[in-house]
Amino acid sequence: MKFRWETEFKETEIGEIPGVWEVGRLKDVLRSLESGNRPKGGVLAHNPNGILNIGGENINWDGSLELKNCLRFEENFYNNLKKGKMGTGDILLVKDGATIGKLAYICEISEGKAMVNEHVFLLKSDISKVDSRFLYYFLFSETGQQQIESSISGSAQGGINKSIQDNILVFCPPLPEQSRIATVLSWFDDLTENKKKQNEILEKTAMAIFKSWFVDFEPFKDGEFVYNEELGKEIPKGWAVMRIGEVADFKNGISYRGSEKFSEPHHESFIFITLNNIIEGGGFKTEYVWIKSERIKKQHLLSEGDIIFANTEQTKTGRLLGTPAFVIFPTEYSKSDGVFSHHLTKINPKDNIMKFLLYLTFRLYQQELAQSFHTGTGEWGFDLPHFKINYSIALPPSPILQQFHSLVEPLFQKIILNQKQIMTLRKIRDTFLPLLVFGKLRVEEI
Repeated sequence: MKFRWETEFKETEIGEIPGVWEVGRLKDVLRSLESGNRPKGGVLAHNPNGILNIGGENINWDGSLELKNCLRFEENFYNNLKKGKMGTGDILLVKDGATIGKLAYICEISEGKAMVNEHVFLLKSDISKVDSRFLYYFLFSETGQQQIESSISGSAQGGINKSIQDNILVFCPPLPEQSRIATVLSWFDDLTENKKKQNEILEKTAMAIFKSWFVDFEPFKDGEFVYNEELGKEIPKGWAVMRIGEVADFKNGISYRGSEKFSEPHHESFIFITLNNIIEGGGFKTEYVWIKSERIKKQHLLSEGDIIFANTEQTKTGRLLGTPAFVIFPTEYSKSDGVFSHHLTKINPKDNIMKFLLYLTFRLYQQELAQSFHTGTGEWGFDLPHFKINYSIALPPSPILQQFHSLVEPLFQKIILNQKQIMTLRKIRDTFLPLLVFGKLRVEEI
């Protein structure tokens, strides 16, 4: 690989670029700009074997996709579409709603078929004029984002229409150089995706062990079983049945004021973990805000590795309520504690060897817990007092519990390490991106 620093630049409407580069309009490098589709009545949704239908809520600000709770529709609907079908190399752009302006690049479609809904544009590149992944990185850059933002029009929330392809200017290095730039930046994204896939496998492994031990009791099949009326099933003899409130303490976070919350760290501020950090279907989202308040108490503090779950949900579908996550701090955060909001509940096991047992219990039974212990109408809340005295779990003797803890702890330690490495990779990519996309650092050879 060979780089060099550029010394000869020229001014353009959107910034300084190398003298041999050109500037063009987005429409000149696209094969098409397509909007997604709104399914008509009678189309089967939530079909686990259906075709992925990606919306703005499935796209993160870092360009990654969250597909755990993606809607799926019957294949006949997909087959009849004339537009909105995703292909490898397509760029997704959210065109309205709360996530307007978010971008994603499609490296591959693992299931073979996918589509976008009516809130997302598909940008299909003309590969004779532009490297699709280079175009994605340009649009992801500060200059690209500024142009996308200036294209938002309309009322309160606004929207982006197809005139964006006439309004946005893009850098046009020679195609081979575009490809080299995209290759370098994609290394970091590909490593990130590999670590995310590792984490999925690690968590599935931990869940498989949990189900084997605590649901199917497979390691204990040769022993004696007794019927437990409270659980309504047989459990291994010698196991205890305890109310959840007897094995853990549960604390809600701080009810904060808007003036106490910041998008960037302030002097003496804490990292602030909110409902936005919980991913539907499980997991922790590493997008952070900050809090500075004189009302913070010890009970509002948490540490990295603590377990939290969502105690509030607005959708009334039960996809988020009760969803647990392990807290992860940014790599550059120097404090030992953070603060969490009142929309979250922290689980404090009374014995640390129950930590992963409790997390996996919430993960496996999240839907059941959400349906059984929700309160409210307009907004769902988690009925913690009722839960603590009316939900019970089976606990094995301490040696078995310790053995299980020792078995799954390394899996979760690796998951947290991977998450922190993902943050580092994204930070490196974001450092290199403007240097490469603006031609300040030229990639001469791969």
